[in-house]
Amino acid sequence: MTEGSEDMRILILSLFALGFAAGCTPTIQVAAPKEPIEINLNVKIEHEIRIQVDKELEGLFEEDSEIF
Repeated sequence: MTEGSEDMRILILSLFALGFAAGCTPTIQVAAPKEPIEINLNVKIEHEIRIQVDKELEGLFEEDSEIF
């Protein structure tokens, strides 16, 4: 065999190996779902607000009622 044919053989084998390796790469597809996404939130919210004012503060509020 001549040196040129050996180089050609290596080149062909390299290209075949490269093509084979490229064919084995994983494929990732991103697609929207056919049905809409449904989120059910069953949440019960309860809150209680307590305001306690001392008698002294209540008196100040009555004196300076223009503050609020």
